[in-house]
Amino acid sequence: MSHIKSTVFTGRFSPWHPLRTVWLLAAVLLVWSMTVAAPAFARGGPESFADLVEKLSPAVVNISTVQTVTTQQRNPFPPGSPFEEFFDEFFGRRGQDGQPIRRRLQSLGSGFIIDPSGLIVTNNHVVKDADQITVRTEDGEEYEAEVVGRDPDVDVALLRIKAKKPLPSLKWGDSDAARVGDWVLTIGNPFGLSGSVSAGIISAHHRDISGGPYDDFIQTDAAINRGNSGGPMFNVEGEVIGINTAIYSPTGGSVGIGFAIPSNQARHVIEQIEKYGYARRGFLGVSIQGIDKMTAEALGLKDAKGALVASVTPDSPAEKAGIQPYDIIVEFNGKEVKTSSDLVRMVGDLGVGQKARVVLLRNGKRKTVTVVTAERPRSDTQKEEAGPAEDESLGVTFTDITPLLRQQFDLPEDLDGALVVQVPPDLRRRLARGDVVTEVNRKPVKTADDVTRAIAGLKKEGRTAALFRIYRNGDQLFIPIPLEDEDEDKK
Repeated sequence: MSHIKSTVFTGRFSPWHPLRTVWLLAAVLLVWSMTVAAPAFARGGPESFADLVEKLSPAVVNISTVQTVTTQQRNPFPPGSPFEEFFDEFFGRRGQDGQPIRRRLQSLGSGFIIDPSGLIVTNNHVVKDADQITVRTEDGEEYEAEVVGRDPDVDVALLRIKAKKPLPSLKWGDSDAARVGDWVLTIGNPFGLSGSVSAGIISAHHRDISGGPYDDFIQTDAAINRGNSGGPMFNVEGEVIGINTAIYSPTGGSVGIGFAIPSNQARHVIEQIEKYGYARRGFLGVSIQGIDKMTAEALGLKDAKGALVASVTPDSPAEKAGIQPYDIIVEFNGKEVKTSSDLVRMVGDLGVGQKARVVLLRNGKRKTVTVVTAERPRSDTQKEEAGPAEDESLGVTFTDITPLLRQQFDLPEDLDGALVVQVPPDLRRRLARGDVVTEVNRKPVKTADDVTRAIAGLKKEGRTAALFRIYRNGDQLFIPIPLEDEDEDKK
């Protein structure tokens, strides 16, 4: 027995042999990485979203609207035809009774309940210009909704319905805590198919799709289609972290690039609307522009960051704080200002009558001043209510130049015209977003409607092309624009 005992605990059979010690440590590290260290990495996807969908769906609603529009009957005869004058004289491009043709347009969208009393959040573009708004809940109940308030700059609207019982509602989540790669869930009514669910991940943060001065979208690959607008985007805890608003799609359907308004931004605006009926935003009173590499070199800056002050409004918070033209704002209220858009959002989100520390560069030296924000004039956002005008024949979307758009696109103060905000693919070699149309065939234009009327007049004359004079990046250019499809001309 002593002999056996000595062989078991000696040599390679010892439990404390160096090789066995390495194996033991490796096993311990493996178990630790699977249990303790695992939370440091992204969590795996859930086995199913079914329980979450069952819990959340009752608070997601279908929104349908009816809008009455007045149209004019189109002259079916070609320009120059003897019947063209006859048609205009007797019908005046109107109905046979001499009155404009009135049509009722219907549209669908989504929304979600944020308060059991019947407060509902959706997109502004879902309910804009609606004569009638109907909300249908998951259980089939229908309610007439009233608009509490809307904000076109962020594209949100707050509705109210009167229900006889408390309604299921959703909770806001922290969109800043959501990371790229996190799972998200969307529920909405794409193409009128109510209660449709899709899942995906957050693809990117802080997307600027040039839709407005406060663009700061969450990008997702979860399927978002027409009718999903205004619906909620959830995290895996079932909290609303976004409002589905737009898609990028060359086909009109989902290609995996959707955009949602972050909850932290939307929630602040909704609270303002509920309290005041509109969004009250902070105001500095500066005209600013971004800084590119060439501007940075000219100013002697190491980095192309910050917001360059071009002008200061008299008697504004900025002037009172001593901010001057050529100052470069690099920090606002403790947050770094990387672009001019950053500053616009920060000031707007801070609110009215709030103190803020502003760090700026003046002649290469850092300087700190304190400002007290005022309220941004409502006229700035009210002008946005008119919305862009699309010329149906060209497919180009024009809009009037507002102070916010002038600031966003760095346009001269004395520049008048119609701003190009969307260009179809076949005209992108001629026009670009941000161009300003100042003349059409030598006639000055100041608004989007001026351009539309000018094009209609040229078509009536039988013209096949228009000559746009445009402002682009400080230059004046003449651009010929076909009034007929170029591919058709080649046939």
